[in-house]
Amino acid sequence: MAAPLAALPAADVSRAPAPARIGPNAIIQMREVLLEALGRREAGRILVQAGLERYVFAPPDAMVDEREVAALHAVLRAAVGETLAAELGFEAGLRTGRYLLAHRIPAPARLVLRLLPPPLASRLLLKAVARHAWTFAGSGAFAVLATAPARVRIGGCPLVAGTRLALPGCAFYAGTFEALYRALVHPRAHCRQTACEGRGDAACLFEISW
Repeated sequence: MAAPLAALPAADVSRAPAPARIGPNAIIQMREVLLEALGRREAGRILVQAGLERYVFAPPDAMVDEREVAALHAVLRAAVGETLAAELGFEAGLRTGRYLLAHRIPAPARLVLRLLPPPLASRLLLKAVARHAWTFAGSGAFAVLATAPARVRIGGCPLVAGTRLALPGCAFYAGTFEALYRALVHPRAHCRQTACEGRGDAACLFEISW
């Protein structure tokens, strides 16, 4: 007599790992910048083309699939060119940094960092950023290379996965770092991307100086 189905061993089915998720500001702030810079119709067209039609009328309110963010940046570059896409991405990054300052970094911590010498403030800030790197780097590997001037690395950067670019493609991250550093380390801090996987480099590198 055949064994009942319930008694049969379960099939060994390998499952693909769940996609990494990152904070919704990666889309929320880009969406707002696109609406202001390009208008509702063009911003909506870009969102739809990126497969993000559910965000046309309302932004996300929870962590998002990093592939959604990558698609938005890729479609934006194709629509407006790499230079303007970088400018819009940088502005979205600045807004993200300001959001984090207002809603994610406690007031006592902000006060302490502002009172410290910039090199020490930079070191402490980067420790905090590294602890929460999964919220913005997703499947990418974040590492601190130096603290004064600050140098950070994102390997497997989700913003430029599978792309081939002429210009560095991670201005969103540069804007976020610059906003945080200007508020917490030095008012004249400046972040620039010095290497990008989208251009064939081994990793995406950022330098923040003041």
